[in-house]
Amino acid sequence: MSKHKRGNVWLGAAGLVINSNKEWLVVKKRYGGLHGKWSLPAGFVEPGETIDQAALREVKEETGISCRLMGMIGFRSGVIREEISDNMAIFLLQPIDEKNNFTVQAAELYEAAWMTPTSLAEEGQASVMLYEMVNYVLEEGFEAIEDVDPGEVFGYSAYKLFFKK
Repeated sequence: MSKHKRGNVWLGAAGLVINSNKEWLVVKKRYGGLHGKWSLPAGFVEPGETIDQAALREVKEETGISCRLMGMIGFRSGVIREEISDNMAIFLLQPIDEKNNFTVQAAELYEAAWMTPTSLAEEGQASVMLYEMVNYVLEEGFEAIEDVDPGEVFGYSAYKLFFKK
């Protein structure tokens, strides 16, 4: 989706995938402000999907890794050039299969890897957000509450709430 079609309010989703060795799935981007830096698989929410579906889709598209949703762990919000509201929800995801058979989206990424949070912090190639995330316990998220009906008046075809228990 082009910047023009997104307008001045952007909504993105990222997946923090943690394997059984407590390693994080990280990707090295080929473009933009994250060029050459380790970051989370992420992208913009597309029409017709919920924000958590976008996170799962982006991880799968960028790395080939299928995941299950564990919960929402964070939200990043900023304003670019006093004009664009740039927002991203970060979800905790668990890989369904932990094999290192990455299918890297070559047009967008240099590589994908499993790395420990400590090695990400020490290497110096992590994005600012990843570097900050290393200092937090991120293994529990806001769980999805999916059996909620906000009422027909709103016309939702999908509706989820995320809260920390």
